[in-house]
Amino acid sequence: MFSKIGQLIFDNEAVAKTSDFTMGLEIEMHRIDDAGDLSQEPYPAAICDEATNPWITTDFLETMSEIVTPPATYALDAMHYLYGINNILRTSLASGELLWPLSIPPKLPKDTSHIRLAQWGPEKEAYLKEWARRHRFAEGTPCGAHINLSIDQHLIDLVLENFPERFKNELEAKNYLYEILAQGFMRYRWLITYLFGASPIAEKNYFENDFKLEHPVRSIRQSSLGFGTKFAGDYTSVQAYVDRIQQGVKDKILIKDYEFHGSVRFKGNPVLSELPKTGAEYIELRMLDLDPSSSVGIRTDTLRFIRLLASYLIMTPALKPNEVNRVLENADRMNEEVTSEDPRSICKYQNKARALIKSLERYANRIQLGPEYQEILDDLEDRVENPLTMPSARLLNYVKDDSLEEYALRRARHYQRAAQESIIKFEDFEDRQYTAAELKEALFPGNWDPDLRRS
Repeated sequence: MFSKIGQLIFDNEAVAKTSDFTMGLEIEMHRIDDAGDLSQEPYPAAICDEATNPWITTDFLETMSEIVTPPATYALDAMHYLYGINNILRTSLASGELLWPLSIPPKLPKDTSHIRLAQWGPEKEAYLKEWARRHRFAEGTPCGAHINLSIDQHLIDLVLENFPERFKNELEAKNYLYEILAQGFMRYRWLITYLFGASPIAEKNYFENDFKLEHPVRSIRQSSLGFGTKFAGDYTSVQAYVDRIQQGVKDKILIKDYEFHGSVRFKGNPVLSELPKTGAEYIELRMLDLDPSSSVGIRTDTLRFIRLLASYLIMTPALKPNEVNRVLENADRMNEEVTSEDPRSICKYQNKARALIKSLERYANRIQLGPEYQEILDDLEDRVENPLTMPSARLLNYVKDDSLEEYALRRARHYQRAAQESIIKFEDFEDRQYTAAELKEALFPGNWDPDLRRS
């Protein structure tokens, strides 16, 4: 089961480090009014400025709020940060404002010219205007949950020390580990869409020219009908990844290098051309729809599954370099097929999903993970066997007149009330910017310490 690197990690009793990823979350949600339309209110004054507040910003539209958590060592810590910052945003909203809990936006007007793009300063605003000119406006509006994963330094050091003939320096070892993670998540993106897809229908005016889906699907957002630029990345190496994006800009397929919105992105140096020289510092996973059953758009068990899958990918044999693009092109086709299936039906790749979850179960047992991981895998196994338990299928129970608006508004109002009743009071961002350390102190005054060991 294990690769040579995986066996080294296992033999050195360092398996726990493969799941000790530093984790950061980025969750997007639209601000709406009580009628379910995009809000006409400005970015909330109580949370300072969207261009300078690192914890609550915007993305594409001024209504598209994005919550960013500080890096956390454990899934539960990341969730506590997320709940805290989510409450800050909710309690800063204008009277009557809510957060739309679904990935696909609320009903859009036919004339979108009055909808404000994100206010990021002249350069970024010019980019957004050019992007909107080139694309169907609605393509920029889907929201999602992004997970940032950073590999424990102990693993990088262990690999470098024991494979000196393979890796000349820390940079090579580090980039290699991030490359196999990125390849693995792209390879199994279809499974994540299958298990967690939650955007089965679109609201009014998301599609143009009276286009209609033939039937509900697993995930509009994760399909070719979803977000933005359809530009494939090259995950053979960090250098190949950078080269492909730069060629896309040169060929005028991409406006800027940051237009690349692949389902996985290597992150580190803000200057993309320097990334191969300084090394990836983390990967950003962009393949999860919002989970409307959670006020923050994602659940702790989902984070734990992602961490388990990441650990498995590091420990098991990687793709050969000359196979990466072929395998990932096939994985993209599989994902497109999965996205377009009726979520109430048996998936074309049900047997593959069964086999991969069984492999994860055997892996979790061998490295002696806790019972919470077995419970997660049992639940996901049940989803595979019972299509009606899939998130998108469950959402169909709430469709009325080809819309989820009534359901979404009910959930949004419930979450808003809960935030307003929260016992935790926070000094707002209006007059100051918080560092990560200051934010931690303000959010967890004596009742939670994110640095303590927890799963």
